Amino acid sequence: MAETIEGYLAQLRGALAGADPALVQDALYDAEEYLRSAAAEDGTTPESIATAIDAYGTPEEIADAYREREITVAEALRKPAPQRRSTILGRFFGVLADPGAWGALFYMLLALVTGIMYFTVVVTGLSLTFGLSVLIVGIPLALLFIAIVRAVSLAEGRMVEGLLGLRMPRRPRTVGQTGNLWERIKSWFTDYRTWTTMLYMVLQLMFGIIYFTVVVTGLSLALSFIALPFAQWIFDLPLFVFGDYHYQMNWWAAPFVILIGVLTFVATMWVAKGVGVLHGAYAKVMLVGRFDSDAAAGVAGQEVQS
Repeated sequence: MAETIEGYLAQLRGALAGADPALVQDALYDAEEYLRSAAAEDGTTPESIATAIDAYGTPEEIADAYREREITVAEALRKPAPQRRSTILGRFFGVLADPGAWGALFYMLLALVTGIMYFTVVVTGLSLTFGLSVLIVGIPLALLFIAIVRAVSLAEGRMVEGLLGLRMPRRPRTVGQTGNLWERIKSWFTDYRTWTTMLYMVLQLMFGIIYFTVVVTGLSLALSFIALPFAQWIFDLPLFVFGDYHYQMNWWAAPFVILIGVLTFVATMWVAKGVGVLHGAYAKVMLVGRFDSDAAAGVAGQEVQS
């Protein structure tokens, strides 16, 4: 059994090798929060740390418990699977009954808003941090900026999981560092996920513009084709106007125009579903930290030798 909190966390990483990185992040955060709180009650002495570790359980036991709980939670949160269609047309139109496609569609519309917010936060934060770095006020502003970035990483992950259905962390990322305040602050800046999160926030504006444009264009075309025959019949509107000529749609063409609109809408839903899968994988790469089992084994080995 490890004698320090860092050693225990390293062993827990090793016990969770192969698990979802989001699950590993949650488990490490819970373990570190409990161990530090329990040890602090008795002055954070080696004896209090050992007592807290013994009370928490072995890394293998905790890893097994998290894996079992993950299965239970995943079953409880799983969205209803769309009904399996046997025909090509059934599978094509079945996307309309897929909750994941609707969630991805809403995420693509929302991405423009979040992209503007994220881009503004990063540009403003970096400008103030570097501009005021020569002054004493620059330090607390830099810490506030990094704290906001870490909070955005967690919030965006929850949004991705809720709308795109990909498992994301439910706890903040912990770097597992001890020492004084300055050492922990240094760990924030040296954690590469801080910088990948900033890059994600900056790129989200570009993706948000693309996603919003694709969805609005697809939905506008679909609704225009569907509404055009009804607008002509009800309001006597022409199909299009060229000079002094007003061109009307023949009655026999109306079903085909409506069909084109429906197909455009369904195609837009398929595009949204595909984007949701791709963006979810991209978000996980940028926002969720990888936990190196070799590094964990090295720390654990140092614990055993000591």
